[in-house]
Amino acid sequence: MLVIIAAAIFLRFYKIGEFAVFLADQGRDAIIIKRIAAFEHFPAIGAPTSVGQVFLGPFYYYFIAPWLLLFRFNPAGLAVGMAVTSVVYLITTYLIVKKFFGRHAAIIGVFLSSFSYVLIQSSRFSWNPNPLPLFSLLTAYFFIMGTKTKNFKYFLLFGAFLSFSIQLHYLAAGLILPLILLAIFDLIQSRKKFLKQATNYVLSALSFVVFTSPLIIFDLRHNFINLNNFVNLLNSGTGVAGGKLAGFMETFSEVNRYLFNIDMNSVTSVVLLVIFLFLLAFNLMKKKYDLSVFIIFFIGTLVVTSLYPGAKHSHYLGMLYPFYIVAISVVLGEIFKYDLFDKALVIFFLTAFLYLNFQKYDFLWIEPNNQIRHARQVAEFIDRKITSNKFNFAVQPDGWQEDSYLYFLELMGKVPQDRKKLEVGNEMFVVCGNPCDIKTTKSWNITMFGKSKITNQWETQGVKIYRLEHAK
Repeated sequence: MLVIIAAAIFLRFYKIGEFAVFLADQGRDAIIIKRIAAFEHFPAIGAPTSVGQVFLGPFYYYFIAPWLLLFRFNPAGLAVGMAVTSVVYLITTYLIVKKFFGRHAAIIGVFLSSFSYVLIQSSRFSWNPNPLPLFSLLTAYFFIMGTKTKNFKYFLLFGAFLSFSIQLHYLAAGLILPLILLAIFDLIQSRKKFLKQATNYVLSALSFVVFTSPLIIFDLRHNFINLNNFVNLLNSGTGVAGGKLAGFMETFSEVNRYLFNIDMNSVTSVVLLVIFLFLLAFNLMKKKYDLSVFIIFFIGTLVVTSLYPGAKHSHYLGMLYPFYIVAISVVLGEIFKYDLFDKALVIFFLTAFLYLNFQKYDFLWIEPNNQIRHARQVAEFIDRKITSNKFNFAVQPDGWQEDSYLYFLELMGKVPQDRKKLEVGNEMFVVCGNPCDIKTTKSWNITMFGKSKITNQWETQGVKIYRLEHAK
């Protein structure tokens, strides 16, 4: 166990600051988190969704903010915070799986989580979906403990962690379906203590509302802009599609592809799914509650996630990985208890898993991209060229890495005019990451500055920088 954890820590922290992604989303978040850490502004909303501009709750910003302060506003600290969160997830996996299913399953679960490339990748940079494995696992854990002990404290925690999970990514709302199904079953089973258990579920709902309240209050104060965007997203058909078996199987195949780093054909996916359903039926008949709950969480959340019609990117599935890993670990842990051949079979599976994922550990042998250093050096260069307190800033292509430069400029006390408010300064700086023609560009981000002329241009850190002034 210690060897596995040590290897996992190495894979998550090795040259983390040099490889950490620091592009548009990370720069935007860093600016917001910096203002929280510096007690300048406390937002009630989080990041917008990539489709439909529906805002998440602000939980992630407050959760990760201490790491930026700890690292003296170096955004590498945010990546370190994510890596630490991932290690906490590994330890949590071990403790939960060991508690419910024994030591063998726990070690296997930690092994799979430690060496899965998709989990390693998401632990090496800051982004709101990346902590989902930890928070979805704890949501399920507190729910199970609540149904077992009838203790209201677990229900309060389960409601809070469900709120945190959905604030990290809206697809985590898929957790609600299995929770509803399991809650109905629990209430039926709790006939003698129905009122107490129903009260506990009301407490969990109140806990959810309390921790989601900043977003709710924001919507109330802004004419339900978030709710309206969400409804428009549903009506447009880009947020939810009709449920089809093909979509369900495709999503299941994607989970396997990301977790095992292998493309599975449809037949293999169907076989695996049938095995899962058989395990669920078998455990329900044997009244093995704990494993049944994890499988129901996996299948129920998978059903809801499959309704999303867009591409299933790896970070969209973060709430599914822990449940899948737990179920696989329990099966392999049971097999490992038998004879030598069965032990060898499990060891072969784990070795193959490590081999398939190791091929993706490119950060061990390629040169780092140093995106944080690049953004800082470009910002420092621009800082020396700024001659007016009122200046505009843009990048080409639009949106490319803009906020990563703005983050460091803000640290230097240089905040550009807000083009969303049509504020126009005395000069404009344009960073071109690709070849671009400033004179003929149709980008509103640049043309909003008005009639202009190029007064200077430079090249640094692989980008071109243009200085524009108003033309008479």
